[in-house]
Amino acid sequence: MKKLNSCVMISLIFVLLAGCQKNSTTGSNNGAEGSLVVRITDGPFPISLVDEANVTISKIEIRKANENEGFPFITVSDDTHKLNLINLRNAITQDLPEVKIPVGTYNLVRLYVADASIVVGDKLEEEEQVYDLTVPSGAETGIKIFIDPPITIESGLTSELLLDFDLSKSFEVQGDPNTPAGINGFHFDPVIRAVNNMTTGRILGVVTDTASGALADAQVWVEQQSVIASTFTSSEGLYALMGLPAGTYSAYATKAGYDTVAVSNVDVVAGNRTPINFALTPQ
Repeated sequence: MKKLNSCVMISLIFVLLAGCQKNSTTGSNNGAEGSLVVRITDGPFPISLVDEANVTISKIEIRKANENEGFPFITVSDDTHKLNLINLRNAITQDLPEVKIPVGTYNLVRLYVADASIVVGDKLEEEEQVYDLTVPSGAETGIKIFIDPPITIESGLTSELLLDFDLSKSFEVQGDPNTPAGINGFHFDPVIRAVNNMTTGRILGVVTDTASGALADAQVWVEQQSVIASTFTSSEGLYALMGLPAGTYSAYATKAGYDTVAVSNVDVVAGNRTPINFALTPQ
């Protein structure tokens, strides 16, 4: 059984955009507007352990850089979206309408999480177990996430904002699933990074064994001094890591019972795909 604190990510991507502009900032910019697409992705979480990792988002707001007076946030979505982060991974997307907001540079997003839950199925229990989790301040005041680098909205153009949930840190298991006592609950403390998706690229490929057989649930991650993003492979051994800021990375792949393969000096270019395949040797 994989441990919950595994340092790998499932890449789950959504497009969350709805509604019209509300609570706009001061200054009209001559009425010029551009379009914003918000994409939500999640970080590492072992899918063999949990059937569902549900998060209900009730509102998304964004704020211009250096605007702090009054209520400077713009509502980009106030529809309710219940997301099962387990179902979407490796660049599968769910798209909602984009939204128009005033041109300018934005550096802060606020995410309202109404509720969250974990469902552990018959993989570990005789009956399905549902754990409803407390959301710390997420529903009332929202979770503030700085955008790095800031995102610029230009007249007539579309920009993309990626929100990356790190599930291994956001959902912390209470108890030990490897013991007879098993899981006795989860602690929810959302850890999310916000990325200007217009400045990012992706790494993708396939993980096999040395006999060229596809390896499902292999762990793939990339580092720049620390882990930036990670994922599990699909049943066909495929993986994709999105939202990687342009730069040079080290990429790794492993699975229980196999060695770890590293590839250094992997260049990621904004808007491009970098293919990296791995062949793992059984131990």
